[in-house]
Amino acid sequence: MPHDHSHSHLDPKSGDRRVSIAIWANALLTVAQIVGGIFAGSLALIADALHNFSDMASLVIAFVARKIARRPADSTMTFGYGRIEIVAALINYTTLILVGFYLIYEGGMRMIDPPEVRGWTVVILGGIALVIDALTAGLTYSMQKGSVNIRALFLHNLSDALASVAVIIGGTLILLYDLRWVDPAITIGIALYILYLALTEIGGPIRTLMLGSPPDIDSDAVVQAIRDTDGVRDVHHVHLWQMQEHEVALDCHVVLTDQGWARIEIVKADIKNRLKDGFGISHSSLEFEHEEHAHQNAELYGHG
Repeated sequence: MPHDHSHSHLDPKSGDRRVSIAIWANALLTVAQIVGGIFAGSLALIADALHNFSDMASLVIAFVARKIARRPADSTMTFGYGRIEIVAALINYTTLILVGFYLIYEGGMRMIDPPEVRGWTVVILGGIALVIDALTAGLTYSMQKGSVNIRALFLHNLSDALASVAVIIGGTLILLYDLRWVDPAITIGIALYILYLALTEIGGPIRTLMLGSPPDIDSDAVVQAIRDTDGVRDVHHVHLWQMQEHEVALDCHVVLTDQGWARIEIVKADIKNRLKDGFGISHSSLEFEHEEHAHQNAELYGHG
């Protein structure tokens, strides 16, 4: 099945400027929510602030990584610097998980003995957060089409907007009915959602760092495409992995027939075209073996 690996591109300077604006907006919001949460006695506001802080950290990571990833490969980083985003994302998601569990604990303690909460402060800061979350989502909307990491930021900010709505509803209920337990209850709800996002997304960075095959490419289909090439007898020692966010790599041993060995360059070009056109694999290293001198009992995947 063909895979479309084309990506829309935004001028780097324009993209950096948008991310920079989003960083400052979220930084100011985080400070305002923490101060307001302490003043109002609202753990829900502080929970939302920590969520926004994590998104701000993600924006900073994306901003720095965008610049570092542009550096060319060198003798110490022969694959380039693009994977810094993956490492940073793993750190960020791990931090999110720890924050989520801490907020559940604090929310549970406050459910037992709900403190007094200043409802108006909660509502006002929740409204400001909603505006800034919508602004950040708007700034990153056009960029998310060409970057998985920016798309994650865009989706996070949409989820932040929903969390802000929940905070506003909680503050309103406190104002109208003095339901103090609503604040820690919303805190736990936000924490559970943070855990859901982190646990469902952390698998991607882990898979990439473990040199796993891209989830949108069928490894068996790739192998079959090589085997179906005229002049190919078999294939083994296959390694298929994600070098960077938009770069997939493959190396393998290809066993050729007599006829294939006689026109090895044509067979190689045919295989590379199949890999690029059918699966978006533009980087492939192929080692050829004649069928009379091929490895015996070699593993299909790996190098055993």
